[in-house]
Amino acid sequence: MNAIQTRIDAGEKLHVAVLMGGWSGERDISLMSGRGCADALRREGFKVSEVDVDHSVASKLETLKPDVAFNALHGAGGEDGCIQGVLETLEIPYTHSGVLASALAMNKEISKRLFSAHGLPVAQDRIVARTRAAAEHALEPPYVIKPLCEGSSLGVFLVLDEDAPPPPELLNDAWEFGERIMVERFIPGRELTCCVMGDKALDVIDIVTDGGFYDFQNKYTPGGSQHILPADVPGDVYRRTQEISLHAHRVLGCRGVSRADFRFDEALGVDGIILLEVNTQPGMTETSLIPDMANHIGIPYDKLVKWIAQDASCWR
Repeated sequence: MNAIQTRIDAGEKLHVAVLMGGWSGERDISLMSGRGCADALRREGFKVSEVDVDHSVASKLETLKPDVAFNALHGAGGEDGCIQGVLETLEIPYTHSGVLASALAMNKEISKRLFSAHGLPVAQDRIVARTRAAAEHALEPPYVIKPLCEGSSLGVFLVLDEDAPPPPELLNDAWEFGERIMVERFIPGRELTCCVMGDKALDVIDIVTDGGFYDFQNKYTPGGSQHILPADVPGDVYRRTQEISLHAHRVLGCRGVSRADFRFDEALGVDGIILLEVNTQPGMTETSLIPDMANHIGIPYDKLVKWIAQDASCWR
């Protein structure tokens, strides 16, 4: 039992600062997650301050003096170890993963190398300059283009046809996703995801969209996707997906809640499970996956948020 839980059990009303917003491309989603979590914490009896994070966040927190920081940030600045380092410096217990695990998970190149070194299944990829990826196929199609350090499918493109040119958006002056990108072999099949909560893998969800892939719009628009829970896959595939999720969580050193995303090629059976990435700050909106998984095992949204807050600590 950690110090936060001990104080709650003693009847102490803790002050939680919910960190949301930030400056990444996922700002609006973070605001939705944060407000939902803040409301849940209030219903659970916590004193709550909502903090719209900017570059003066340290001084804001020094003024507020919260007992706990609930990290509801997504993307750069909030999911990559930066805010975690600030909270360690201020000695404010915080939720989700720590500095190193957050930084490792956010960088797709490094995290995939770690997964591969530990025997976890990943797709073939190449890291190239975006100008090169725009000039020629870095891999034989079909392939996926991904920024190295973004979430919510921002800056992601599918190149499925060998006769199709590379995405012209790569040369757009407004491109803001970095000069080095990942070109990854496209895995046909289905989109699976699995949550780890504490030290336990929860259920597996099969994500079904009406068309295209599980992009930003399908993720956050009500009705943009269906969450089939539990996923209708063979038992060995289900169990192996859970095992990989927990192993990946541990390889990175994650804490609290994380979510592993997969592609599953049914034609290959259990060998068709491919780990894409681990999210250390999963979304907590009404269309998000983690609340669905928790609710499926009897943990409603408010209790899930309370559990995450109770799990807070420093030196994560």
